[in-house]
Amino acid sequence: MNQNKRESASFRDPSGFLFWREGVLFRQINQTYKDNYSLLIKSGLYQSLVDDGLLIPHEEVNTEPYEPEKAYRVICPERIPFISYPYEWSFGQLKDAALITLAIQKHSLDFGMTLKDSSAYNIQFWRGKPILIDSLSFEKYEDGKPWIAYRQFCQHFLAPLALMSYRDVRLSQLLRTHIDGIPLDLASKLLPFRTHFNFPLLTHIHLHAITQKRYAGKKIDLDSSNRVVNKTGMLGIISSLESIIRQLNWNPEETEWADYDSTHNYTDASFKHKKLIVKTYLERVSPETVWDLGANTGVFSRLASQQMINTVAFDIDPGAVELNYRKSVAGNEKYLVPLILDMTNPSPDLGWHNQERRSLIKRGSPDLLLALALVHHLVIANNISFDYVARFMADLSHWLIIEFVPKEDPQTQRLLSSREDIFVDYSQKSFEKVFGIYFQIEDSVVIKNTKRKLYLMKKI
Repeated sequence: MNQNKRESASFRDPSGFLFWREGVLFRQINQTYKDNYSLLIKSGLYQSLVDDGLLIPHEEVNTEPYEPEKAYRVICPERIPFISYPYEWSFGQLKDAALITLAIQKHSLDFGMTLKDSSAYNIQFWRGKPILIDSLSFEKYEDGKPWIAYRQFCQHFLAPLALMSYRDVRLSQLLRTHIDGIPLDLASKLLPFRTHFNFPLLTHIHLHAITQKRYAGKKIDLDSSNRVVNKTGMLGIISSLESIIRQLNWNPEETEWADYDSTHNYTDASFKHKKLIVKTYLERVSPETVWDLGANTGVFSRLASQQMINTVAFDIDPGAVELNYRKSVAGNEKYLVPLILDMTNPSPDLGWHNQERRSLIKRGSPDLLLALALVHHLVIANNISFDYVARFMADLSHWLIIEFVPKEDPQTQRLLSSREDIFVDYSQKSFEKVFGIYFQIEDSVVIKNTKRKLYLMKKI
């Protein structure tokens, strides 16, 4: 896996690219970026950003470059446990990623540099916080030149945040279709008319969209007098963007499962017993990585992350994921990343050659999966058979902690209340038989005061 090959997502920047060698990720810095890289290091900007937790640290290494004829240096950045994408982030995650991008741009100006791009894909969540992962995003600042990454910032951050705040949080999924950010003319059409009376939105989206259309296909002279933006003007733009992004908000209580923690059907004793079983299974397997499928607000995800296990907490509900992220930030949690995921339609391969943005399965394989109170939703609400669910989970991981919720359970009955019960094979016996094709059942326990059962399974 990932042996001696160029990283497929890293090809657009002539300054350099990522490549794999013997399972280790390196970044080649090309000769064309030599002066800017030297300035990044010698100016003190690199160390300052690393010290402030804004840029991923790296080491300069003597590894043979992937393309020696172009190479200046090779660096080895610290590894991110799981790469996520903006269309998988909650509102708060995208907002924090936007603010850190602006903070980095402001910081860079103090050292005589500027961000040459502001792609949301250059931000990842590492040790509980957003961080820039591209050391080649900087270039020397020239007074009077406009911020070249301004349009990209508006498309990658401001437009989706405004749509999520003013229209519907699910519009973040437009980022899955428009992987270089939501076109500003589209955002302008979708936003309510009242946003024309919000001066920052008027300026950065509506008028910006008109300007883009006016100059589409025309050569723009960046050195002309009417394009001059001095440092004070640049800081004014950054300040305006910071101000409007901080004002944008979204209420996570509007979604279906955001209040799950207070509405689930477990008694206190049952819930406590379930947590104990899961914790015991985690300690028994001792995984290094865990994915929690259907994590809701992350109660059980934290049983793993609190053991310093790198944990990704997936859920389909943007409100639950937002609340999970807020808890993570409030608790300064370093091993938990909440993300939005529809298991019936997980993130696919996207971009050039379908290789720029990888599907969920191609981004890693956790040591253990958590699938708690999930299977009945997949089988009954989505008509996905036990066999399809089991195969999917076996493709992802060697270990599985899974919960079976019987048909007579109130939550299952809730799903059946609005549809005909055609699920004649939905039973514990059938569940064990089908999952037994792919997994060996290592242990199982009935949760106190319920008919629900937890299983620890190992892939055959």
